Amino acid sequence: MQKLPVLFTAFFIQHFCTPVVTAQTPGNNTLLWEISGNGLSNASYLYGTMHMICAEDFTISEQLKEKFKASQKVYLEIDMDDPAMNIKMIQLSMLKGKKLSDIFSDSDYHKLNIFFRDTIGMPLTLLNTMKPFILFSILTQKSLPCSEQESYELTFIEMAKAQSKEVLGLETIEEQMKIFDDMPDSLQVQMIMRFADEFYEQKKEFLKMAAAYKRQDLDAIYRHVMSSPDIAGSEEVLLFNRNKKWIPIMEKAMQKEKVFFAVGAGHLGGPEGVISLLKEKGYTVKGISERQIQSTK
Repeated sequence: MQKLPVLFTAFFIQHFCTPVVTAQTPGNNTLLWEISGNGLSNASYLYGTMHMICAEDFTISEQLKEKFKASQKVYLEIDMDDPAMNIKMIQLSMLKGKKLSDIFSDSDYHKLNIFFRDTIGMPLTLLNTMKPFILFSILTQKSLPCSEQESYELTFIEMAKAQSKEVLGLETIEEQMKIFDDMPDSLQVQMIMRFADEFYEQKKEFLKMAAAYKRQDLDAIYRHVMSSPDIAGSEEVLLFNRNKKWIPIMEKAMQKEKVFFAVGAGHLGGPEGVISLLKEKGYTVKGISERQIQSTK
């Protein structure tokens, strides 16, 4: 399956996390949720994804297939099925009026160049005209402790095509990229250097996050995300504001037909997560237990 260079903020949230021991709240041990009530004629569904995951850990339950098939439209964080996506990505990924070597200090750039050459397999000079978040994308994908990887979003796109379902986005690629554009260069440099310095630790942390995801423990996933020193101070921009903006879009879509929503699992939990926000609006949001009958596609 082709991997698209999208969902950078989601990759960032997924990988910059420090595990903590946490008690699981009853009812939160599922990734699949039914949304009903509050005037809806039919139920819609919400699923928490892990944007990139090792192929050996990738599963789609029969319940998930069933709810996906029962839905009439599919909403992801962004419309990854947009034929203009790659062109937009290239345009939005380019630095204007400066280069990466202007953003990093000479010593950090030299250090990062050696790291990319020796560990990633490409010199940093090849990316010198690209925005810092491109480095996030490369680092996060390379930090997965496996060579074979899968994407729930890309799989859902394949399923939607096979079932002639329209795929839409809760936000635009421009909105998602703006999150990084609005971050100070100094903060992005700090995050990237920390990731490179702790690259092998990040591989281990990914295994712990994947374990929480396989347990379908939303509380653990949320606490992992919120405990990251790199996300501190950026929670509103990276998570909470986006969650709030998605709700009216979800409401409008659900009023018309059955919808299947799939967003990063880190957006679901917590007092300002999508589940809580929907409940505050008067919807009934009920977890659907996924039986252990699994398949890869």
